[in-house]
Amino acid sequence: MSMMLQRRAVLTAGLAALSLATVGGGSAFAQAARIRLLWWGSQERADRTNKAIAAFKQVKPDLDIAGEFAGWSDYWPRLATQVAGRNAPDLIQMDYRYIFEYARRGALAPLDEYLGKGLKIDDFGAPNIDSGRVDGKLYGINLGVNSSAVFFDAAGWEKTGAKPPSAGQTWEEFAKSAAEFGKNKPKPGYYATADASGVEPSFENWLRQSKKSLFSEDGALGYDAKDATQWFAMWADMRAAGACVPADIQALDQLSIETNPLTTGKAATAFAHSNQFVGYQAVNKAKLSITSYPKVSKDTPSGHYLKPSMLMSVANGSAGIAAAVDFINFLVAVPEGVDILGVERGVPASASMRDQLSPKLNDVSKAMVEYIAEVTPGVGPLPPAPPPGAGEFAFVLKRTSEEVAFGKITPEQGGEKLVKEAETVIKRK
Repeated sequence: MSMMLQRRAVLTAGLAALSLATVGGGSAFAQAARIRLLWWGSQERADRTNKAIAAFKQVKPDLDIAGEFAGWSDYWPRLATQVAGRNAPDLIQMDYRYIFEYARRGALAPLDEYLGKGLKIDDFGAPNIDSGRVDGKLYGINLGVNSSAVFFDAAGWEKTGAKPPSAGQTWEEFAKSAAEFGKNKPKPGYYATADASGVEPSFENWLRQSKKSLFSEDGALGYDAKDATQWFAMWADMRAAGACVPADIQALDQLSIETNPLTTGKAATAFAHSNQFVGYQAVNKAKLSITSYPKVSKDTPSGHYLKPSMLMSVANGSAGIAAAVDFINFLVAVPEGVDILGVERGVPASASMRDQLSPKLNDVSKAMVEYIAEVTPGVGPLPPAPPPGAGEFAFVLKRTSEEVAFGKITPEQGGEKLVKEAETVIKRK
């Protein structure tokens, strides 16, 4: 059985098990005096989250919050396994790609009744509140706003004489500069950029620039094999020109800050989410810069949109739902909690919390907030609601891109395979 099928099987079994647990009698959840929180992220995020938990303990001394975290690639199998074992955490850090499926399977608790009560999020604005809705019900609270972004070591680029990434740059210009970087690189085994051919947000941004999408309104794919082939071919050309890291280096990236080639010292550029700028800078000695994605052409849309960087949800059937809601509110609507998280999970959705936080930010956090302000005028709408199985697409793309990069299949074969496997994933209910 392939890794993709294993992930999907675990997820499906987990959601089914939780549905039975919440409908039938007998819950396996912890008592209200102790709740569990599961999140994905870097050590920087873990430090901030644990500090917030400790601060909340001062407010609610009779409540214990047990936290655990994992990297993105390991997070979803772990969550699904816990759900399958009727041991789901009370508080679940949730992603826009997964919230629709988890909510529709009955795995998450609707939180509408807490609006204006335990949840003081009126000044989020309708779009930021609605980003956590599924079929009209509120299942997730926006922890921060972000967009896709490019991080780069400006000093590393300067040493080569090549033009670094910049707003308005085309993909063709970026590839040409990256190849020039490769010819004049300051040290062996160092490249202009990581290979983003297997990074879902990068592929999505590129598609949106051509007015396409990962998924359509009716739950089908929003692109075809020809589009995917062009994407893989563009990166294959950069790989051949020595512009991006080779396959063996990129394969070590587990879609985490710590394993990205920028962090491991193999590349001067990374493609990521804007809120991760804080985490990347925390583990990189070089001063990093942030800018928007290259464009297909000067007059195409930017491909960017503003999204909830992540949401916080509560497991359906949790015995500690009221306490969980109180902690969520502490993170997003109470100055002390908001200050602790800063902008590592994105720019606060609350206007009042943004205003009180901004003067306290360091230069790194300010740069991220300024970036969001810069790209906002050119952003497009949120993509259509992802269909069931959409959360698995990132792993399908990563695996297929690696097969192309290692020369096991051609870009054309990769395009056809990506479409075929992606269709299989989203058709499997």
